[in-house]
Amino acid sequence: MRIAMGCDPNAEEYKKEMIAWVKELGHEVVDFGSEDLIYAHTACKVAEAVASKEYDRGILFCGTGIGMMLAANKVKGAYAANVTTVYSAKRACLSNNCNIITLGSQITGNMEAKELIKAYLDCTYQYNERSGKKVDAIIEYENWRH
Repeated sequence: MRIAMGCDPNAEEYKKEMIAWVKELGHEVVDFGSEDLIYAHTACKVAEAVASKEYDRGILFCGTGIGMMLAANKVKGAYAANVTTVYSAKRACLSNNCNIITLGSQITGNMEAKELIKAYLDCTYQYNERSGKKVDAIIEYENWRH
């Protein structure tokens, strides 16, 4: 897969380690940077690239992952989840068809982050009776609002 990654300046070293990890897993990674103090700018650039299908998925980092998630979710077609457990990383994809995950460099250790990223990237969303209608409703609301 083609993965877009970005972060705020505080998570730069963390992101670099995760880029190396994702490449080790066999994915192509493009770094959208970390210099902008306004992390929303980086989050939205990654979200736009993923929503346009230029990239298959995105991964964003900041102190908690929450700010990046909030900013990315403002882009139509971007569905970001802040993941903190392997189960939530899997369900972000399998139940919610999220195309972006966010992680907190100040709350999630490097080894755990690698596990979360691998769990997320190993999943593929399959439309199903239980989750499909819920995902459809989110997209319908998004389209109605825009």
